[in-house]
Amino acid sequence: AAVATVTERIRLLLAVRAGELWPPQLARQLATIDRIAAGRLTVNIISSDLPGAPLPSAPRYRRTLEVMRIVRSLLDGERVEHHGEFYDLDLDPPSAHPVNGRCPPFYFGGLSEDARECAAAGADVFLMWPDTEPAVGELIADMRARAARHGRTLTYGYRVHVVVRDTEAQARDAAERLISRLDADTGDAIR
Repeated sequence: AAVATVTERIRLLLAVRAGELWPPQLARQLATIDRIAAGRLTVNIISSDLPGAPLPSAPRYRRTLEVMRIVRSLLDGERVEHHGEFYDLDLDPPSAHPVNGRCPPFYFGGLSEDARECAAAGADVFLMWPDTEPAVGELIADMRARAARHGRTLTYGYRVHVVVRDTEAQARDAAERLISRLDADTGDAIR
């Protein structure tokens, strides 16, 4: 929100940990930040555990999808009557609303089956990481098919890290250390 006050054209991507905030509160906060940013807000949804209360993957992504649906409805100016697995709400949209009257785009990434289904059902932009061209093509085809089953379409974002050093050998060595650290942190193969 602070960056929004000192910029004019850049679109802001705000990371939101979906498990940590009550959806109506999150909707009000996002509407307020969007107004501060003059309609330049986009939202990166992160499927997180509640502090001290971890959930297995499948229910965590189901909760994230409920959050996305509730927040989107509220920011689209719709009354919410939601009786789901994690939230039971019956409420009017907040008086604060985004500049254009619609929910800012939701960005979302993840490669597990649960993450892909959550993205296909609730995100606007599916975020991807570096891979081979055929692998990225297969992922996009898979996500298009999943989104279509939900009557939706997605756009795609591609995230890369540029590792710069004095020599190519030093850059490759630094990149390998980064990949090893990411592999250890996530338990997933990054390559």
